[in-house]
Amino acid sequence: MYEIARRTLTLRTEPPREVVAAIGMPYAEAGGDWSCPYRIDGLAGWEHERKATGAGSMQAVELAMAMVRAALAGSHESREGLLASEEEPGGRRPCTVYTSWDRYHNIAYISMKHEIVAGEAARQVVADGVVLDFGGGGELLGVELSDAETLMPAQMRL
Repeated sequence: MYEIARRTLTLRTEPPREVVAAIGMPYAEAGGDWSCPYRIDGLAGWEHERKATGAGSMQAVELAMAMVRAALAGSHESREGLLASEEEPGGRRPCTVYTSWDRYHNIAYISMKHEIVAGEAARQVVADGVVLDFGGGGELLGVELSDAETLMPAQMRL
């Protein structure tokens, strides 16, 4: 895999180890779709290269990046607080949210994690056409927008 992007994280074990996530160069498949290889070294179960496939090269790269973020965030190591990364300057770090938009009903849902299980929301707060779903520990799970066309930023409506 010819790497176009790489990120190194630290696994807080004794001794500490590195976890390396890499994205490869997208390539055209025989059927017209595009694929983008990715790999995560240092996490159990991720010892081999995988790929994300989309309608174009950009979509394939975006899907590969989303898969890497979801795999890292959903890993046992991350849930146990063992996976750490260096903070970006100013303390900011990009995070993935997952957006689904039903244009016909003009409703969008912005989820803070890849999947929310039915019944996982322990509490909801409703205000001005927005529903906030909270988990049992008080963490924000997602946001539902009942007038998505108006409330959702233009860059999220692509």
